[in-house]
Amino acid sequence: MFDNSDREYWITTMLKIADPVLHSLANGQLKQQMPVEGILEDRPVYSHLEAFSRLICGMAPWIENGPVDGEEGLLRKKYADLIRHGLKEATDPQSPDYMNFTEGLQPIVDTAFLAHALLRAPDELIHNLEPSVRNNVIKALKQTRTRKPVFNNWLLFAAMIETSLLMLGEDYDQMRIDYALKQHEQWYVGDGVYGDGPAFHADYYNSFVIQPMIVDIIDSVAEISPDWEILQTKIHERAIRYAVIQERSISPEGTFPIVGRSIAYRFGAFQHLAQMALQHRLDDSLKPAQVRCALTAVIKRLIEMPGTFDENGWLKIGLCGHQPELGEPYISTGSLYLCAAVFLPLGLPVDDAFWQGEEEWTTKRAWSGKRIAIDSALI
Repeated sequence: MFDNSDREYWITTMLKIADPVLHSLANGQLKQQMPVEGILEDRPVYSHLEAFSRLICGMAPWIENGPVDGEEGLLRKKYADLIRHGLKEATDPQSPDYMNFTEGLQPIVDTAFLAHALLRAPDELIHNLEPSVRNNVIKALKQTRTRKPVFNNWLLFAAMIETSLLMLGEDYDQMRIDYALKQHEQWYVGDGVYGDGPAFHADYYNSFVIQPMIVDIIDSVAEISPDWEILQTKIHERAIRYAVIQERSISPEGTFPIVGRSIAYRFGAFQHLAQMALQHRLDDSLKPAQVRCALTAVIKRLIEMPGTFDENGWLKIGLCGHQPELGEPYISTGSLYLCAAVFLPLGLPVDDAFWQGEEEWTTKRAWSGKRIAIDSALI
């Protein structure tokens, strides 16, 4: 079917995760068909936007840059159409699947993931939208301005929404972008890692949100202001270092430390490493193929565990199978689709070094007695 077995596995897995969300939404039946597993009774108010936005945030580079021809090209075209149809349903006030952009605090979070998807696929998800859908998307983005972000990584959600409005040619709030960038500069704790607000948290939020968003925001706006250009260099250095840390955290067996909150996002914990591979920003000590092999081991370890999906193909709460006790109160079925962020490198062509050859990742070499490079902190 494809030229690369790992790539075929990644695409097959991504589409298995995506199909229930995108097909039900395209038919105007997402709210009717998607189960909402979770603790809090209000989760159905938010869960559908979570599922769609987080999913397409991970799929966007493939939708934007995947092949045009062949079987994969046909698949890419099909799913690009499904996502655009989903954007229509999600933002049309007359649709049964019109999503919540105004009620509660949560909409600012998942509208930001939707905005990030637009940023990652501007041709397919901005320029190829019908004018009426584009207008509805813009209205939805702007509606979240009534939400006040929490004083932590949420500042980047507001900044990402404004950055996408800039890309859409709309009026945007420089202050929200500047505040998020400057405040995270204050929260930088060293060695490529940011605090999540004033305090450091030992979790994966540098990968779930902070590093991927801050990198893509600064790359979109740096040229607008000299002080943002100065920040850009430091942000890139830290991002490269954090990807090294992420790669070294993957065990020889494709497992990783179960540390911190939101562990039910599964391999979404490696969004940052995946993004650095996509953007050709891996440290010289990391071969692209070793990152692919490490991520593939993680994906297989988690996705193939019984209990990951329900009988209709929807994700269930857990890390390795169905483990509902690992879901914090804010976690519901829709939240889980942030796992799709691991698939960002599908935006690389088949002949990219990422997809070529087999390479052992750092811990696999180390724990088999082979030589590895010594690690060193970012000074």
